[in-house]
Amino acid sequence: MKGAIAAGHTLTAEAGARVLAGGGNAFDACIAAAFVSWVAESPLTGPGAGGFLLAHRHSADAHGPRDELLDFFVEVPGRGLRPDDVREMERLEVAFDADTTQVFLIGAAACAVPGTVAGLAEAHRRYGTIPWAELLAPAIEVARSGLEVTETQAFFHTILDGVLRWGPDGRRIYGERAPLGPGDRIVFADLAGTLEQLAADGAASFYRGNLAERICAYVLELGGRITGDDLAAYRVVRRRPVRVPYRGHELVSNPPPSAGGVLIAFVLRVLDRLGPLRPSGSAAAVATVAEAMREASRVRGGSFSRELPRGGLAGRLLADERIDEAAERVGRAAREGIREHTGAPSTTHISVVDADGNAASLSASTGCGSGIVVPGTGIHLNNMLGETDLNPDDGRVRPGRRLSSMMAPSVLVVGGRPRLVLGSAGSIRLRAAILQIVLNVVDHGFTVADAIAAPRIHLDGDVLHLEGGVDPGVADTLEERGYDVVRWGEPNLYFGGAAAVGLGGDGTFEAAGDPRRGGAGVVVR
Repeated sequence: MKGAIAAGHTLTAEAGARVLAGGGNAFDACIAAAFVSWVAESPLTGPGAGGFLLAHRHSADAHGPRDELLDFFVEVPGRGLRPDDVREMERLEVAFDADTTQVFLIGAAACAVPGTVAGLAEAHRRYGTIPWAELLAPAIEVARSGLEVTETQAFFHTILDGVLRWGPDGRRIYGERAPLGPGDRIVFADLAGTLEQLAADGAASFYRGNLAERICAYVLELGGRITGDDLAAYRVVRRRPVRVPYRGHELVSNPPPSAGGVLIAFVLRVLDRLGPLRPSGSAAAVATVAEAMREASRVRGGSFSRELPRGGLAGRLLADERIDEAAERVGRAAREGIREHTGAPSTTHISVVDADGNAASLSASTGCGSGIVVPGTGIHLNNMLGETDLNPDDGRVRPGRRLSSMMAPSVLVVGGRPRLVLGSAGSIRLRAAILQIVLNVVDHGFTVADAIAAPRIHLDGDVLHLEGGVDPGVADTLEERGYDVVRWGEPNLYFGGAAAVGLGGDGTFEAAGDPRRGGAGVVVR
């Protein structure tokens, strides 16, 4: 089938493209690509991850609506355990450069119940047309034969080396000594065996069978909290996406209890009220976007986090009165005017569209990883309980609670057809990346590749980061208006790692991965 796919690694994108070329739909391609990403992008994702799939189908049917969100993010574990059964999380200090370090919370106590295996199985059950085992075959082949580390992947290995090689099985995979560098080869024999078991037995073996037993036994032995009851109780949650109109388009994205999609929707509604952002890249346009980002940060304060799991937050946040008030503040601040380093990579994204108008937007993450690799399986578990922005209560909540996330797999729709399918890595900065790609396509008429490659901005508190490529004159003007500007000399992964595909009104496809992270896009004709 004709279509397009974009992802964080060439092997990931190529696997999905082959499925499209063989007659599979966008969802088949996305599932196959996701399995390959477990191998090709192993520092970022895997069977121990959690994530989301936003599905846009060409038509509704008995299986469900045209648009739905499959939430397979991680859950708080601990069913049947007492609090004193759990050890403290391990603290690992990671140096990003000579001046900057960050403490990661890892180890068995940081592991939440993973959902990616269940999510891909549910996506296949609901939308797939190619046999399950065939979709796992490309990943098994790559895991068995191995792959060479790219320059971008080498950067990930350097930053996350202390996590990846924290335990004995991690060292067995990634080596006993220095971090892997460009051109080094990795073979994932144990992970290949796990993939083969999933191909033969389905997802049930991960949550109730032999794999589940091995995961629980190892995590509990090391003082973690994942029990057999936690895995057996895990379910994918179907959610109604958040939707927001923007200049004749409609953005469909990840709803609460996740935060990213509704915050992007909020900013788009505010900008829609303020009119077109022209000229592209001008100081006025940059200031308006920055102030809209500031307004989104404002709404994240107060009771926002507590309200996320409850119903009705999106409706209240996107109500006309609230948008009018925010737009007035943004417009006034942009008219009147008034250093953070590269963060650890932790997410991967896959975007797919096919000729029938199906679109799949999938984001998944292991956080920075826990360092816990279950012996003999190649399963590296997430550290989401140690991600304080996702779990500010340090896991002291009831088992079974679904954690929030900033991930925002999205589809931009025009006339019922997908115009743009996109998502990004980048922690709290991923929503700024997604927002600016949408603005570049809708407001400025950029191609998908140009929209992703264009220089980005990010507002961090009162500091406005301008990526390399922003006009120095614009930076000067913003400083004159009172902004505390940090000028980056070149493009950087700090500003996100996106993947997007586009479908034009004439049926032409576009696909682009983010050059900041060595991403790739493939069009199948």
